Amino acid sequence: MVRLLERDAALATLHRLREEAAGHAGRLVLIEGEAGIGKTALLGAFRASLPDGVIALVGACDPLSTPRPLGPIVDVAVDLDPAFARLLADGAPREATLQALLGAVRERGPAIVLIIDDLHWADEATLDALRFVGRRIESTRALVVAAYRDDEIGLEHPLRIVVGDLATSAAVRRLPLAALSAASVRELAEGTGIDADELHRQTGGNPFFVTEVIAGAPARVPPTVRDAVLARAARLAPPARRTLEAAAVIGPIIEPGLLIRVVEPVAADECLASGLLLARAGRYAFRHEVAREAILESTDPVARIALHAHILAALEDDPPGAHPLARLAHHAEGAGDGPAVLRHAPAAAREALAVGAHREAAAQYARAVRFAGGLPATERATLLADYGREQGSIARYDVALTALSEAASIWRAEGRPLREAAVLANLSSALLSVGRNADADAAVERAWDIVADLPPAPERVQARTGQAYRAMLDRENHEAIELGREAIAMGATDPRATEFVIHAWNCVGSSRILLGDFDGGRADLETSLRLALEHRVDRLVASAYINLASALGEMYRFADAEPYFEPGLRHAMDRDLDPSRLYLEAWLALSRVHTGRWAEAEPAAARVLDHPTDVTIARIMALIALGRLKVRRGDADAGEVLDEALALAAPTGTLQRIGPVRAARAEAAWLAGDPERVAAEADAVIELARAKRHPWHVGELSWWLAQADRPHGDTTSVAAPWRLQLEGRWREAADAWTARECPYEAARALLHSDEVAHVAEAHVVFDRLGAAPAAALAQRRLRQLGARRIPRGRRAATRANPAGLTERELDVLRLVAAGLLNGEIAARLFLSQRTVDHHVSAILAKLGVGSRREVAPAAAALGIDLAPNDLA
Repeated sequence: MVRLLERDAALATLHRLREEAAGHAGRLVLIEGEAGIGKTALLGAFRASLPDGVIALVGACDPLSTPRPLGPIVDVAVDLDPAFARLLADGAPREATLQALLGAVRERGPAIVLIIDDLHWADEATLDALRFVGRRIESTRALVVAAYRDDEIGLEHPLRIVVGDLATSAAVRRLPLAALSAASVRELAEGTGIDADELHRQTGGNPFFVTEVIAGAPARVPPTVRDAVLARAARLAPPARRTLEAAAVIGPIIEPGLLIRVVEPVAADECLASGLLLARAGRYAFRHEVAREAILESTDPVARIALHAHILAALEDDPPGAHPLARLAHHAEGAGDGPAVLRHAPAAAREALAVGAHREAAAQYARAVRFAGGLPATERATLLADYGREQGSIARYDVALTALSEAASIWRAEGRPLREAAVLANLSSALLSVGRNADADAAVERAWDIVADLPPAPERVQARTGQAYRAMLDRENHEAIELGREAIAMGATDPRATEFVIHAWNCVGSSRILLGDFDGGRADLETSLRLALEHRVDRLVASAYINLASALGEMYRFADAEPYFEPGLRHAMDRDLDPSRLYLEAWLALSRVHTGRWAEAEPAAARVLDHPTDVTIARIMALIALGRLKVRRGDADAGEVLDEALALAAPTGTLQRIGPVRAARAEAAWLAGDPERVAAEADAVIELARAKRHPWHVGELSWWLAQADRPHGDTTSVAAPWRLQLEGRWREAADAWTARECPYEAARALLHSDEVAHVAEAHVVFDRLGAAPAAALAQRRLRQLGARRIPRGRRAATRANPAGLTERELDVLRLVAAGLLNGEIAARLFLSQRTVDHHVSAILAKLGVGSRREVAPAAAALGIDLAPNDLA
């Protein structure tokens, strides 16, 4: 028996966390380490040392090229809860399945430990389940342990996203396993005649590598573990070698009955005696997956293809439903059996979609497409449309566009106009997602031209809604409203068109907000939200939240937008709608920049920019937020951020992307004292803003032209704060910005006043925000005005934050400690009283006090400097 070295601390941690979970609140432990580091051995020792009455339920993920959905959950389902197992077998909807899983874990509580091994091979549905349970594990008294190879999950691996999403939960613990020390390797190698130091150098202390090499003694110590595995296998008799090869092709779990049907004669005993195979619960398994991979790769390719064919035939001989369709598709592809792939892969994709596993569905459709060259045209077009749709759902837009374009061409050649129009509408949506707006326009117009004169059909509603969506994004708002209302009327009596009608309400509501009809637009968008919730169209629920937040935000109604961020993000996160979540995060970052909550803005933008999935439109908006923040703070790399933003935004040709990028770049040039570049940035987009009659973009771009001493045109239709600034009514402009909770903009308006008190106010705000370039301009302006006292920045001590308070909360805290009431604080800090109420509540909670009277003593005890900011 292999000794378990240097794992006492990890084993003790697992037992401690199990006790915590049983006595208080559930825990999720993520055991991570490279292949062979000892994760499975640790789990075995943990299982063996569990107290009486506690059962370990173990599920393992499959290393299939496209794994079976919910594989490890299926493995434990019956032992966990027979009712849950029946629910799985019946193909229950994803949400019901996840809720039932959580309920079963909650019910069993301290009596079980749920273990998922080899999580790096998990299918999307399993990762969904882990994320769902992990976020709610504290509501149980169970311990869930998941082990994975962290060296096999790159930046784009789905598991990396799940681990990141769960990282901030207090109930989640990560337990990394380190390699063995040289001393432990010497202990293991004692008496073998092997140079232990050389062995440690060759293996890096990986326990599996070490033990595999030692197990091969007295044979030559191979330079790699793969060589060690093959050296041991080479000593087997030919029947045992063929048995081992067949077992490797079957997979990590080998059913003896299947092995007998695939290879003759079976020499399992010799494989077991060699230590390469183990007997587990009536099945065979390789001692380690690396060993199986070594055998698999060393098998002659022709023999490997034949084995896949034998395995497929044996599996297909069993009753329907006896094996996961993903397994059948895997062996069909390995056998090069195109007809079998086309039988099983699309069905496996649909099986994956039933449990919300879009990534696995996309992979299965991709597998089918590789063998679809000889399909009849209509069957190929149907497959390509499904393939393109699912590739788009996982942000593989390059593949999606090609597939959808080919599908549309086939339907056109086949004379199937409705099918062609539906695919073109989907193609248009995918093109918009990658910023190819002109191509998207052409696709959706072609779709409408096809269906315009045809009898009523859902495809007509889809095409009309696509046109409305395009117009809304292009800020042709009157056109979007007209088209959207027409789509609503067209689909009102056709249940098949419900999804398109919901989307049309969204387009109409968004455009009404952008035209200034805030109440009407919100009502339409909330109608879209209600219908999407009622019909369980998760994507459109997220879209309604997104447009409520972003349309109101674009119109600088940040207080009105605020209530939609939290439920929208929660909805997107709970349902793992990453593109929707990322776009909302980007707009949250923009909102925080404009409302002066800069400490919250940068992390929100970073969550978008650091995400492995590149959602172009979300990235543009996050870059705008981060670029604007960096410009205002004076960060040296602000230009690089805004260069990337412009490179992504320019091809879209749309005001909503290009306008804010150019405005941010104009602001950067202004702060740098470069009026020529200010004018160039504003000139590049102001005519587009005027053509769209956008009061906020026209206002800001006109302002930047004015700063460069260039004509800025008529100001009567621009948004009030910008109009007041352009008219030189500084105090009124600042008040208008304050009403919209935009402190930096309010201070920037006062900066141009001829009154010392106004400019001094501006400096206080700039300094509080950390807006160094603008603060320096305020100091210069005060000198020009002959001010007697020039303000200095805050002392370093005042920036300490031991209570986890944001910069804004620190400012509110100091004024509370000084005895000011909320209304007085609001006036001092250019905030609404509602916002100050919120900050005061947060401060009381973070300091752990119940009244304003307790704030100053509690803050002083933490070492927070309560001296207010003022003039030197």
